[in-house]
Amino acid sequence: MGEELGEVEKEVLEAQAVADEQGNNVRALKAAVKKGEKTKEELNEAIALLKKLKLELDGKRKRFDELVGGGSASSVNKEAFRRAVGNALERRMFITQSFSIYGGTAGLFDYGPPGCAVKSNIQDFWKRHFILEENMLEIEGPAVTPAPVLKASGHVERFTDLMVKDAGNGECHRADHLLEDVLKKMLANPLDGGKRKEIENVLARLDELGAQELGAQLKKYEVKAPDTNNEISDPFPFNLMFATSIGPRGDVQGYLRPETAQGIFVNFPQLLYYNGNKLPFAAAQLGQSFRNEISPQQGILRVREFTQGEIEHFVDPEHKDHPKFSRVADLEMLVFSREKQVSDVKRPVTMKLGDAVKSGIMDNETIAYFIGRVYTFMVAIGINPERMRFRQHLEHEMAHYAEDCWDCEVESSYGWIECVGIADRSAYDLKQHAAATNKEMGAWITFDKPKFVEELVVEPISKVLGKAFRKDAKTVVSALKTMTEENALKMKAELEKSGEANLKAFCDGGDFVIKKDMVKIERETKKVSGKFITPGVIEPSFGIGRILYCMFEHTYYVRESAEGEKEDDKKVVFKFTPLVAPTKCTVFPLLQKEEFNVVCRDVCNSLVDSGLSTIIDVTGTSIGRRYARTDELGVPFAVTVDHDTLEDNTVTLRERDTCSQVRIPISDLCATLKNLSSMKTKWEEVQAQYPSQGGSASAAKEENRTEATYSLRCP
Repeated sequence: MGEELGEVEKEVLEAQAVADEQGNNVRALKAAVKKGEKTKEELNEAIALLKKLKLELDGKRKRFDELVGGGSASSVNKEAFRRAVGNALERRMFITQSFSIYGGTAGLFDYGPPGCAVKSNIQDFWKRHFILEENMLEIEGPAVTPAPVLKASGHVERFTDLMVKDAGNGECHRADHLLEDVLKKMLANPLDGGKRKEIENVLARLDELGAQELGAQLKKYEVKAPDTNNEISDPFPFNLMFATSIGPRGDVQGYLRPETAQGIFVNFPQLLYYNGNKLPFAAAQLGQSFRNEISPQQGILRVREFTQGEIEHFVDPEHKDHPKFSRVADLEMLVFSREKQVSDVKRPVTMKLGDAVKSGIMDNETIAYFIGRVYTFMVAIGINPERMRFRQHLEHEMAHYAEDCWDCEVESSYGWIECVGIADRSAYDLKQHAAATNKEMGAWITFDKPKFVEELVVEPISKVLGKAFRKDAKTVVSALKTMTEENALKMKAELEKSGEANLKAFCDGGDFVIKKDMVKIERETKKVSGKFITPGVIEPSFGIGRILYCMFEHTYYVRESAEGEKEDDKKVVFKFTPLVAPTKCTVFPLLQKEEFNVVCRDVCNSLVDSGLSTIIDVTGTSIGRRYARTDELGVPFAVTVDHDTLEDNTVTLRERDTCSQVRIPISDLCATLKNLSSMKTKWEEVQAQYPSQGGSASAAKEENRTEATYSLRCP
């Protein structure tokens, strides 16, 4: 693919040069004809040749656009597809702009009835798939967070994006997004020599660029403010947290939480106790997080309030194997390793998780296990696995404390979107909170067999210290006991050399002179049955809104109009899996007759009593149009009550994507739909069990559709 793109790009540049030269010839001939030096026939021949060369150039450009766009849709088609999806979501009130009657506010959206239902179903499945199946501990904490918590976690100091301002009107923009947009537009056109490779390398490193380097790149590529074309300022950091005050006096600083994770970390001691003081274990939280985005764009992909699901898996840092890893080891998926991202061919490869761990691409079994669980979750809710990849963070992209980090990225019309992050955060967060609060944030692990270990023992001589320091003795004792091993050895050397040492040179214990008889520092061999550790943390973090939007795009298509029907008879369909569909079933009377309506109500009540979300459509429109309305809402199944129902207590059951129907007894309906909705039963099994139903003449006419993927669907 890369070689073909290079060859086509070269052909485009050569054809462009030839066409440009011929254009110059035509202009020269026009001037010569005016002077009588050349004939009109010669000019016409030159113009005809120019037209031919331009046609050839257009053909080569078209092929180039296809390769750049992934072999399918150009950027124009992607935008058209995005608008079509957005129109359908807004028309059926899946998503709508918040406070729209007041003009709306960027980055804030409402979910309407079907949107709420789909989102709720995804969240319910998330809880079953992770919390229930993995026996996790669920908590729910407040969104308002005291400042010291987020100061300890590093958010107050480092939770920033780089921002630039429009020099003309002061409008704010996110700096890396401006550069990314300009570079992607450049890549959409033929480029000379190594220019394409240079730009691709900048894009690959975009997330790791600091303010100085990002500013240099903005200048190099002459990036301007997008709406005004004004000059922009140098990039500077902007903290993304919403600040607030807690209490009526306003003297307690707080923030709306930027993530749900910190609420789990600060509860670690209680969670450990609840779990019987045993490792490993995982805790999870699903709730709202808030980020004051600089310039929210891309609909619900980048918003200021969003639902986040986070899991913190606490584990012994020296034992990151996973007892259930064999269940996912053979899963194959697109893996975009660090090595592939910096190579000439920047493409992911299909790989089994077991092979990724064996080869060292993935750091340990636990992080790979959660990658596997994320993969099965995403596929189950309707994400196309061929348009999903797991990308490893580059070295400089990771936080300094991280061991390994991966993003589950899903391809959409906006490009590759990070939907889930899976990170090995080491013991950073627990250590930070322990240091800030002077509270114990560790766990005792028992060895399989007792071990003999040599350890450095610092033993303050309390009697001597008490006489020397009196009321400060406790402070000195505490400082001596909490010294690092490195500092304790340095103090021992100083005491042996000089007979005394100043405490403040080795720890934060204050300005006290320690004499040799005040403390004993020796290495001792001890028999131990366990040790105290600060657990490491593997964290899968889910952006529910991003997952939801990508699923909308992956499940959207248009059912083409049948032969002889109008072009505008094309019907929009969301092919939601039954797991996440907002409504599992609709019930229709074939005709507007009271005896049909009575049966419809009884059927609907039975389905609702079985826990299936069901609606009745008794409008006077044709059955085909009613099917189309529910298809646009993504309802997977439809029940039709007709004349035969009154005679034999059977109904027609129709499946959305195939439009096929079976005749099923009402007595079997609830159990069948329950199994279909939970995906325990496939539609093909139902077809094999019950007779096919051709439908009435009107239904057959409406259902005679040629199903096709939307022609503007992005690659």
